[in-house]
Amino acid sequence: MPSQPLEDAGTSVYGLMAMLFGLTEDSVYLSPAPLYHAAPLRFCMGVHMSGATVVVMERFDPEEALALIEKHRVTLSQWVPTMFIRMLKLPDEVRAKYDVSSLQVAVHAAAPCPVEVKRRMIEWWGPVLHEYYAGTEGNGFVYCNSEDWLEHPGSVGKALIGTLHIVDENGEELPVGEPGTVYFEGENAATFQYHNDPDKTEDSRDPKGRGWSTLGDVGRLDEDGFLYLTDRKAYMIISGGVNIYPQEAENVLAMHPKVYDVAVFGVPNEDFGEEVKAVVQPAEGTEPSPELARELIAFCREKLADVKCPRSIDFRDELPRHPTGKLYKRLLKDEYWQGHDSGII
Repeated sequence: MPSQPLEDAGTSVYGLMAMLFGLTEDSVYLSPAPLYHAAPLRFCMGVHMSGATVVVMERFDPEEALALIEKHRVTLSQWVPTMFIRMLKLPDEVRAKYDVSSLQVAVHAAAPCPVEVKRRMIEWWGPVLHEYYAGTEGNGFVYCNSEDWLEHPGSVGKALIGTLHIVDENGEELPVGEPGTVYFEGENAATFQYHNDPDKTEDSRDPKGRGWSTLGDVGRLDEDGFLYLTDRKAYMIISGGVNIYPQEAENVLAMHPKVYDVAVFGVPNEDFGEEVKAVVQPAEGTEPSPELARELIAFCREKLADVKCPRSIDFRDELPRHPTGKLYKRLLKDEYWQGHDSGII
């Protein structure tokens, strides 16, 4: 973990929020995520430093979040894409009940947001969505407002702190448009240390010793310098020599009306090494069945190449998610890889 003191972290976030998001003493900030996570904690600290108001949810509920926005006339909030999906899946009449016009800024981060989800959120809430890509490591900061996103759909933005580099497995920098590991170059890019984990610290550094570091994500840059994230490098599936990033299938399946939650990952295959598996939590009132599995696979294949889509689907009553919205794929994948040589973090 980085060693930056909390008071320094709060001060730096306060400055960021004031500069990018217009934070003032009159702001009302909604935190739908728990404060033991770094980003919600630091944002709440920054809001308090401005003298503004913080509204904290004990746990996220999509309708309650909308009700709180209306009740407290919330102007500023921070979300993860899973929360957007939950709110979008509310019945139209429920979403229409609540006045969210007070929202001036809705910040989101933590995971790539499906293009369809973000487009629908902008249509609903207006161009108030602001996205950032960064880590507790503090090695860089990428930012995108709604206007830039509409011109570069799917991007997480341009680097405001640090310089971005996309490199291959040998550490060679890749040209525009080609995906590879995302590295930051900058003053703080290679100063952080993971607590009691020198191997992880070493793995985060540029293999050519240029002082760059990575959060472990794969992405590409466009000609305007906007970054597009593909997935976590650790999540990549290699099936018959083909690299598959499960985020694409997750983004598609998450928007199916019969899906409440979904995880996609690789499972053992004797011929190809791995194959794509989806584990789905059906929407309320939907019964799991072989017919539903076939429907979801066909839905995915309408939008993606067959090789990127699950070959099979299992159903669960609930998927293992942290209250912040983070999906613990490892807990699922470990069940399928018992006795095999593979892992995921």
